[in-house]
Amino acid sequence: MVTRAKRVGEDRLIKKYPNRRLYDTQTSTYVTLSDIKNLVMAGEAFKVVDAKTEDDLTRSILLQIILEEEAGGSPVFSSQMLSQIIRFYGNSMQGLMGNYLEKTMQSFVDIHNKLGDQSKGMGSGSSPEAWAQMLNLQNPLMQGLMGSYMDSSKDLFVKMQEQMQGSQNLFGNFPFSPATAKSDKE
Repeated sequence: MVTRAKRVGEDRLIKKYPNRRLYDTQTSTYVTLSDIKNLVMAGEAFKVVDAKTEDDLTRSILLQIILEEEAGGSPVFSSQMLSQIIRFYGNSMQGLMGNYLEKTMQSFVDIHNKLGDQSKGMGSGSSPEAWAQMLNLQNPLMQGLMGSYMDSSKDLFVKMQEQMQGSQNLFGNFPFSPATAKSDKE
């Protein structure tokens, strides 16, 4: 079969068929969730769409991969954390929560990448296994660092919330509101 050439900036397209099979249009082969996990691990951009409706199913597929990973051994999410995340659905803070988690994860990835870059200059002792052993030995220290980071984030959020409440109080003292200003013009 002839495969289409991938255009610059175009995500790899995976189609999901009604029989639940996933088809990689770039390689013209059927793929598994494990194959898609490998794309994620390789940092490859892709999009999963329903073959019939063209609906974007990427998030759904990624959640399936997370579910399989969570069921298989060492979960990342505790039951308490998952319960807290669920409580934010439908809450006015839902959008902020997603943004906060995304930025926190990006910070964690940046720290991880920086450690990886620094390890390149350490010579032969800088293998992933050596880093894993070092991190296992330093686990309490790493947990302390992450705890401090999260506490700082929490403190910053509380201060921001206090400032927002202060500005609401400031604007609440004005004798008009946007609604009354509009009705005055009419």
